[in-house]
Amino acid sequence: MKISAQISIVMAAIFATICFGVAISGFSSLGEITDPVQHADASGFAWFWAFLGSIAVVFGAVGVWLTKTEAQGQDA
Repeated sequence: MKISAQISIVMAAIFATICFGVAISGFSSLGEITDPVQHADASGFAWFWAFLGSIAVVFGAVGVWLTKTEAQGQDA
């Protein structure tokens, strides 16, 4: 399956939004957890989703860069 650079940017943005939403939900629920083990597990879960969102942002930025440099190469 081939996808265009523009579609990969949109998919990365959607995935990053979902990941950061899950991370924010996880971080906001930490105050309600009293058990230290569950608190540590939930914190790790939230940081994992924040990491995945960051990776999606990086891949989206690479897609934007590739799209812009390809467009400049065609103009020359």
